[in-house]
Formats: sequence, structure tokens, C-alpha cells
Amino acid sequence: MRVAAIQMNSGPEVTANLDLAASLLAEAARDGCMLAVLPENFALMPERATDKAQYAEEPDKGPIQKFLADTARRHKLWVVAGSMPLVSPDIAAGRVYGACPVYSPDGEARALYRKIHLFDVDLVDNQESYRESRSMYPGDEVVAVNTPCGRLGLSICYDLRFPEMFRHLVDDGATVFTVPAAFTVTTGKAHWHILLRARAIENLAYVIAAGQYGQHPDQRSTFGHSLICDPWGRVLAERADGDCIVTADIDPELPARLRSEFPALANRKLK
Repeated sequence: MRVAAIQMNSGPEVTANLDLAASLLAEAARDGCMLAVLPENFALMPERATDKAQYAEEPDKGPIQKFLADTARRHKLWVVAGSMPLVSPDIAAGRVYGACPVYSPDGEARALYRKIHLFDVDLVDNQESYRESRSMYPGDEVVAVNTPCGRLGLSICYDLRFPEMFRHLVDDGATVFTVPAAFTVTTGKAHWHILLRARAIENLAYVIAAGQYGQHPDQRSTFGHSLICDPWGRVLAERADGDCIVTADIDPELPARLRSEFPALANRKLK
């Protein structure tokens, strides 16, 4: 089954970002993909993170979610919608959920994951500092959803650094992890490939990682290198930069077969 990771350089104009996403999703459908994963913040990368609150939507309401539902229906495509701003309990303070809805080919919302781990870090060597918690509100629920390509375990960007989350997803039956991201260039160069391949290898699962790339209005530079990785840790397809789709054919039966032949998950002693 053919799947796609969609790579974008999103900016502050929602309409322009949706137009770009529409063209790339259409390209994925023409290429025969059954499922496509958009990057984190695909609809909006503003100059100030708190600007996201102006565009925050209630679940199943609003123009961004209508666009996603209509596009999934038009192309008969499963769409994992990277992340977008949803209203949180602290919306009055300008904090939103970074949320990933999943749409089936009939345009129905089948799952909704709210980013759990917020990127609050200092990168001392080059004086970068990030505080997502100032503009975002954390989710608290691990989410997986069934698709014809396998049971998807949903994550967003910084979640990638927390292997216990992926073990929870595996215990819930996940065979494919989706990782929409806006990794910084600094952390991407150091850890992007290593972490993605590690999550695939240690869980014997596919990984579909869709990234932002290039310079953004808030002066952040993102790493790109969107890729698809198989359960043995092999990179099946990758693109370093550019607005593009990264596609590969996956075998939904392979994770179960590998987990039977190489029973590392069954051999766990500490849970």
C-alpha cells in the first residue's frame, strides 16, 4: 500500500498554506497513495506563536477542518493532518492544543490526537531557546486508529524523544507511527534520523515522518528530511528539502510477521 509524507515550508497565511497542502495531497492521490501525512503546523507558521490562538478551532468545526474533510473525500485518501491549532481550556491566555485529526476517505474525522510533549528547551551552544508551553496546552491521551495501511500510532514532533509513548502505542496495537514535525535544523542534524530509525527498530513498526523545512517567519529554520522507514530501520524514501511528497510502498502484514520471527517485544521484562 502506497503512503506519503508531505513536506512543506508553511508561513503565516493560512489560505496559502492550505492551497499548497491541497496541491501536494492531490499529487499523492495521483501517485496512488492511500494515506498521506501532513507536517506539524501545516496550516500556520506565524511570526509569533501566540498568533495561533486567532485561528484555533473547536473539534469538527472551522475552515481548516472543513478543508481537510473535503480534501480527503475528494481524493478518497486517508489524511493524517500533521498539527493545527484547536481550542484548549487555556485559550483565553492564548494557549492552543497542537492537534492532529485523522480523516478517512469518506471525509469523516476518525481520530484526534493532541500533542502531549511540549518543546521547552534551551540549546546552549548556539543560543536557541524554545518555550512551546507559552502558546500551547498539552494533551494527555495516547491515540491510535485503524486504517487499511495498519493501525496508526499518532505523535507530533517532540513526542519522538519519549520512547515510552511509542511503547504505549505498540501495546495498543500500533504497527505504523506517524511523526509530523517541525524539527529545528540544530536538533535535526543531530538526532532526526537516529530517533526515527530507533523508534522503528525497537518497536518493529513503520515510521512516516513529515517535516517542515527552511526558514519561517519566526526566524526558526526547520530541518526537512521527510522520510519513510520500515520496521527493520531501513529508510525507504527521503527528501532533504522542497515542497514535495515522499512516497513508499508498505506491507501492512510485515510488522506482525517480524514481531513473530524476532520477538523482541514479547521478550520484554520491564513494562
